[in-house]
Amino acid sequence: MVKQKCAIKGVDTLNHTELWSSELVIKAIPINIHGKLDSCKMYGVNDTLEDCESWVYNTNYFTSSRGIEWHFVCSRRWMGAAAQTAYMIGVIVGSIVLGRLCDRHGRKSVFVWSGILQLVFGASVAFANDYYTFIAIRFLYGIFGSGSYIAGFVLTMELVGPSRRTICGVTFQIMFAVGIMVLAAWGYVIDNRFYLQILYALHAAILLPHWFLMDESPRWLWAQGRARESVAIIEKALKMNGSTETVETSVLVSQCKATCAKYSDDESSGTCDLFKTPNMLKKTLIICGCWFANSVVYYGLSLNAGKLNGNPYFILFLMGVVEMPSYVIITYFLDRVGHRALISVMMLLGGVSCLVVVALPHGSTSATGVVMVGKLFISGSYSIIYKYSAELFPTVVRSSGVGLGSMSASVSGALTPLISLLDSLNPKIPTIIFGFLALLSGFSTFFLPETMGRTLPQSIEDGEKFGVGDTCFTNCSGRRMSNTSVDLPETMIPLDITVKKS
Repeated sequence: MVKQKCAIKGVDTLNHTELWSSELVIKAIPINIHGKLDSCKMYGVNDTLEDCESWVYNTNYFTSSRGIEWHFVCSRRWMGAAAQTAYMIGVIVGSIVLGRLCDRHGRKSVFVWSGILQLVFGASVAFANDYYTFIAIRFLYGIFGSGSYIAGFVLTMELVGPSRRTICGVTFQIMFAVGIMVLAAWGYVIDNRFYLQILYALHAAILLPHWFLMDESPRWLWAQGRARESVAIIEKALKMNGSTETVETSVLVSQCKATCAKYSDDESSGTCDLFKTPNMLKKTLIICGCWFANSVVYYGLSLNAGKLNGNPYFILFLMGVVEMPSYVIITYFLDRVGHRALISVMMLLGGVSCLVVVALPHGSTSATGVVMVGKLFISGSYSIIYKYSAELFPTVVRSSGVGLGSMSASVSGALTPLISLLDSLNPKIPTIIFGFLALLSGFSTFFLPETMGRTLPQSIEDGEKFGVGDTCFTNCSGRRMSNTSVDLPETMIPLDITVKKS
């Protein structure tokens, strides 16, 4: 966050900025409740307080930003918050539209096209010279910023079996934390917002070669009745893995036709089907609430990193580093204690951390430490929610379901900058809101079923039956319930039971 003070007439000029600790500055600007120079007020005639007309910025860490150019400070703070909100609203639209397109047209095409448009709009942001053009481009950037993430994660979950979903899902999230660290590193090295934005946009170019490197999801192809293409990918995988197993394509094609005929009523399934039956409705509402709370706390802590004392790049880098231990914890414990128990505990501890910060001195080292601990827990629960959602929703609406959850996270992401503006009333209000949301959502996950080691539901009917009667209050151990929760056939069951050639 950019720090500023009022420009003092006759003292601060275009060629000279008075030291903030000088006697002239201290006499002209009041001290706020935190013992620092007020950012938006100065003394006028007869020592009356007046609003700033112009500002001087602290350029110890950076000299170029949109906030400095367009003065996103004081009464204009809403402009910076609106820019962030516009991006997140774009992510909301992208989560709905692109999640649906993933289920209709495949994961691969949405992944690559989103990458292309990320590159285009990401670079365009740097060239925007008008505030409202800047807002519009960020909105479009947000739409496609979510596309590759959703498609890529769903594809990852559908390429592997239950025993490998945890490590693949966690690895996917580790790359998010690495991205935060890279973001901080580039910001530290390049002190020019134009070139920095161009560089950030160019990272999307990494996605483009995947058109040649990546295969479509065999589970999605199977659900679409495209058995030959699906089996071809499995055969390719067996060959790359050095397996001597072979498959009988004609047998699997016949099985696929029978399977697709059974689930033909689900061909037009979409987001609305997640709300039509009682059990699916309950799971959908709770999981969306979890996405919302995880996002608002995660981004709330991240966006407020600039308010912590110290080098903002180093603090942002630490925000990425502290996520790593949470992923180690998840990798070790997730398939031992269960998804539901771990996500509940991490959300509850993240909420408690937020409330503890409220009681600590503003900007203190101890507050910074607790914020980092809170980030550790909430990033852990955030990483689980992706995998957990993918396992709760049936194949025919899996991308739509994950997209809906991502949309809920984006809604809270859009609200987070606006919630942060409440610190002008009381600095503790945003953090209290974040904490209570995490606690409420963490408790609600007790009512979700455990998915550890269970095969994924395929149809809407399977999704409605999945986990009936399984809550933390009836089965909190993470083990499968033998009487009420039974495994349901997975999309790729015929390919899991390899048909050997005679």
